[in-house]
Amino acid sequence: MKELSLNILDIAQNSVKAGADRINITIEETDETLAFSVEDNGCGMTPELLASVTDPFCTTRTTRKVGLGIPLLKLAAEQTGGKVSITSKPVSLYPDSHGTKTSALFYKKHMDYTPLGDIVSTVVTLVQGQPQISWSFVHKMKDKTVELRTDELKEVLGGVPLNNFEVISWIDAYLKEQYDGEQE
Repeated sequence: MKELSLNILDIAQNSVKAGADRINITIEETDETLAFSVEDNGCGMTPELLASVTDPFCTTRTTRKVGLGIPLLKLAAEQTGGKVSITSKPVSLYPDSHGTKTSALFYKKHMDYTPLGDIVSTVVTLVQGQPQISWSFVHKMKDKTVELRTDELKEVLGGVPLNNFEVISWIDAYLKEQYDGEQE
């Protein structure tokens, strides 16, 4: 993928398909590295599926026989000297603490580093497409932190849906303002 934000979108959509109702997206950035994680409380993966998830011929989709999202993410991270790790607890073994966490580390100064890209559009798309989910987005940088927690918004909005046009427009502007216009 041309931007890491698209990898984050892909992983978060996998969390949605896994039945998660809480998804936390965290990005931690220094001058040298960019690390992100997507953590959910979905159904989790069996140890067998977890062991094969980086294989491009492993997919849970029925519409095609390949799943390239995680293998390409792993390749992109490793090309910079980084790594991808995935931990998962299936609901069948952990009924009270199930879910999956996908983490990736990239070295930004490497010539093969893929830029983060338009993370604001990624977050807006996720909230708009799945407003019932409790989304938490935190992007920690050297001099600031950008945050959005939809549980807080839902409380303030008192029943107005998050995918309402005015709310989505506000979320977009709110995130861009926190980035000081860097994402435009």
